[in-house]
Amino acid sequence: MSDVLSVAPMMDRTDRHYRYFLRQISRHTRLYTEMVTTHAILNGPRDKLLAYDPAEHYVALQVGGDDPKDLAAVARIAEDLGYDEINLNVGCPSDRVQSGSFGACLMRTPERVAEGVAAMIAAAKIPVTVKHRIGVDELDRYEDMANFVDVVRKAGCKQFAVHARKAWLSGLSPKENRTIPPLRYDDVYRLKAAFPELTIEINGGIKTLDEVDAHLDHVDAVMIGRAAYDDPYLFAEVDRRYYGDPAPIPTRHEVVERMVPYVERVVASGARLHQVTRHMLGLFVGQRGARAFKRHLSENATRREASAQTLLDAVALVPRAEPAYP
Repeated sequence: MSDVLSVAPMMDRTDRHYRYFLRQISRHTRLYTEMVTTHAILNGPRDKLLAYDPAEHYVALQVGGDDPKDLAAVARIAEDLGYDEINLNVGCPSDRVQSGSFGACLMRTPERVAEGVAAMIAAAKIPVTVKHRIGVDELDRYEDMANFVDVVRKAGCKQFAVHARKAWLSGLSPKENRTIPPLRYDDVYRLKAAFPELTIEINGGIKTLDEVDAHLDHVDAVMIGRAAYDDPYLFAEVDRRYYGDPAPIPTRHEVVERMVPYVERVVASGARLHQVTRHMLGLFVGQRGARAFKRHLSENATRREASAQTLLDAVALVPRAEPAYP
C-alpha cells in the first residue's frame, strides 16, 4: 500500500456527500464509508446505503458483522460495486454494536474475526483490512493486542488500522471512548516492529500534518478522524506533501466553487442542501468570515427552497485570501 493518509470512518460523518467534498480538497487521501452492518447491506436499501460517486476513489467500505457467511456475501457485493477495499470494524464501542456481537467486543474473539476475514478474502479480490482498538475492557495488555493481530494475520489480513486507545464497553459512552482512555501510541509502534511485514496504520487524537510526520517514523500510515471533519482544509497540502502531486492546491473558495455542480445535482434529485453543506461548515475555520459562512448555511440550508445559490451567498460573506500554498 503506497497510501500514507486516510480519513477514519465516522458514523454520521463520512457519508457520500462528505467524501465527495473532501475529494475536492485532496485527490489521494484514502476515504472510508461510515460503518454499515452486514444485516443492513443484505436486507436493507442497498442502493441508498452503498451509493458513491466515482470521484471518491480510493474509497473503502467499512462493515460491521461477525458471521463469516454474511461477511463473504458483503465482500462480493462491495467488489461488484467497485469499492477499492473492505474494512472490518473491530473498534466501535457503542451499545448497538455490542448487542450485535461486532465492533470492539470482537477483540475478545480473534478466532471469530479470523474466520470472517478468511471468508471475505476467499469471496473477493479487493483488499480485506481490519480496524481495531489496542484493547477492550480488562483485555488491554500489549500482548493481548499482539495476539489478536497474530491470529487475524494468519487468516490473510495484511493491513491493520489501530486506534491507539482501549475501549471500555461499559461505563463510557462512544464519545467518551474517543477521548478518555489514554492514547498509547508506543503500543502501535511496538506492533509494527513485531510485525514488519504488515501494513500498520495509526489512529487516535492526531490533528496536524506535523504529527502525521512524527508517526510515519514508526508506522506505515496515519488515519485522521475528528480533525478531518472539524478542519477539512487540513488536507489541502496532503497531495503535494505525501504523494508528490504537483497540481495547484485549491483555495477554500475554489473548493466551494467545485462543489456547486455537485450540489445542483443533489438538490435536483430531491435532497436538501443541508445534507451536503452540513459537512462543509468547518471549511473556513480560523479564517475571517468563517462565523458568517457557518451561520448563513446553518440558518438557510435546511429550507426547502435552498439551492446552490445559498452556498454561493454564504461563501460571498468570506473575504478572498491569497492561496495558502502557491
